[in-house]
Amino acid sequence: MVRSTTLETPALAALGLAARPAKTMATQDPLITRVQAGEAAAFQELFRTHRDLVSRVVFRVIGASPEIEDIVQDVFIHVFRSVHRFRGESKFTTWLYRLTVNVTKMHLRRKKSRPRLVEALPYTRESPSQAPARPDELAEQQVRITALRELVAGLSDKKRTVLILHDFEGMPPAEIAKVVEAPVLTVRTRLFYARKELYAAIAQHPILAASIEHLMQQLPGGSKTQRDSAESKP
Repeated sequence: MVRSTTLETPALAALGLAARPAKTMATQDPLITRVQAGEAAAFQELFRTHRDLVSRVVFRVIGASPEIEDIVQDVFIHVFRSVHRFRGESKFTTWLYRLTVNVTKMHLRRKKSRPRLVEALPYTRESPSQAPARPDELAEQQVRITALRELVAGLSDKKRTVLILHDFEGMPPAEIAKVVEAPVLTVRTRLFYARKELYAAIAQHPILAASIEHLMQQLPGGSKTQRDSAESKP
């Protein structure tokens, strides 16, 4: 059963998740400081502020699933348990990304399932004057999306993670390095090979090959200039 999308402090207390006092840095976000001090209203505000981010990342990793809300709840339970250890040495969102990825991977390991890409390509803004797509165009687009999702799902966990965080979440390599706890060069190398493997698979795909340029333009970092640059060096 999917749990409520609102975290109740009494419910957390029932789980033995008592707030812990913590030292904070002078430059830390005041909201985080209040959460670390055990202020219930501050934790609710933190949940409301970052819930969409967490939901989006979980969705991108596991795809459409009725378990998304459960995983989001688990992420914030972990936040409640461990936020006292956050020292402001990186951005809070970087810390939250890492926690979200780790919790989601734990869920996938328990389910013995492989991550899947989101049901749709990255959001692209349309011109207000652009006519809405016809039903047949939408159907064709969905077929391409499904095929692309399957190709991304075929990447190794490490490659897929950096690809999703960089090309779909727009996160720079330096920040991804903190999330996956690897050197920046390693992140760039994984991204290079993830793109190379994905582009090669697209070029060989019977459905996607004909629209490869269109697909590359929709992927952040996927324009011809960026692709050529990515393939020239890790």
